Amino acid sequence: MSKVNLVKRSVVIATLFNTVLSTSSFAENSVTVDNVVAQNTVMSTTQINESNSKTDLMSKLAKIDFFSAKFSQKIFDESGNELQQGSGQLSVSKPNLVNWETKLPDESLIVSDGSNLWFYDPFVEQVSVYTLESAIANTPILLITNNDPKLWQDYNVSQLADNRYLIQASSDNSRVKSLELTFENNDSAEEKNTSEKLIAFNILDATGQLSIISLSEHDNETNTDLFKFTVPEGVYLDDQR
Repeated sequence: MSKVNLVKRSVVIATLFNTVLSTSSFAENSVTVDNVVAQNTVMSTTQINESNSKTDLMSKLAKIDFFSAKFSQKIFDESGNELQQGSGQLSVSKPNLVNWETKLPDESLIVSDGSNLWFYDPFVEQVSVYTLESAIANTPILLITNNDPKLWQDYNVSQLADNRYLIQASSDNSRVKSLELTFENNDSAEEKNTSEKLIAFNILDATGQLSIISLSEHDNETNTDLFKFTVPEGVYLDDQR
């Protein structure tokens, strides 16, 4: 593989694993009575809106028990230049089960089996494994597999539209700015009571790099074998647990 392709490959891998969310600090304001009252009013309204948005989003995610879909991915730098395109298959099941198989431009596999997160890179013949606890902390896309309020209390949620939500971590030490989830529009009352369909998600990191993932050809038939991983014979195991 050429040096250029190796660089592109490292970009894709970094995007998948460096998805810790962050929030921006508030600008300082001069301290006056009017400012304090106004700030408290804004903060109260913001907290209410964030609470409602988080409740709405968790309600949508609660309707998703399993899905499998093809994905296409584009990665852009902070200037909007396209760095990489990719495609593959993403499967998700609750609780905490993920199978992310990249087929193009290079093969790789990420599997969360409910206890561990496995990353297999056939090109270098290496498997890296991490505890799920550390994986969730560093990979917020795993939030879609978990409705635990204790986990969600570390994240802020804003509703951008009826079907779009922005997730940001409450920690200031995050390396990724945001995770945006987009669902298929359900207009009728009957459709609103059915399972939700996630159709896209975007990841923006602290360097300004943006990864845009679109989902298509959804399949809701569960396959538990997708979330099991066995280290292939002759492949090096890098155990980070």
